[in-house]
Amino acid sequence: DGFLNFIVQRCVFNSTDLKDIEYIYSDYYERLEIVRFSSSVGKFVGYTEYGVELADHRNSDPFMLAVRKTAKEIYCKNHVDIEYQAALTKS
Repeated sequence: DGFLNFIVQRCVFNSTDLKDIEYIYSDYYERLEIVRFSSSVGKFVGYTEYGVELADHRNSDPFMLAVRKTAKEIYCKNHVDIEYQAALTKS
């Protein structure tokens, strides 16, 4: 019937410039997004009662925040460069 718990990491972009890229990390439980980190916001935000608790816990952990804040450059930048070039060569 689906996955009980899963994580989605995505990069939203309209250019390869790092300032134009948003990194989003979402935790889902029973197909409902419970907590999200967005590089535009710079912290975790909860969407359920448990998600709010989880966001508070993660936001109080400097290491956890540092990992997510650097993911934009580490995870997105390389992938966006590749995807952007692939799209340009097809247009």
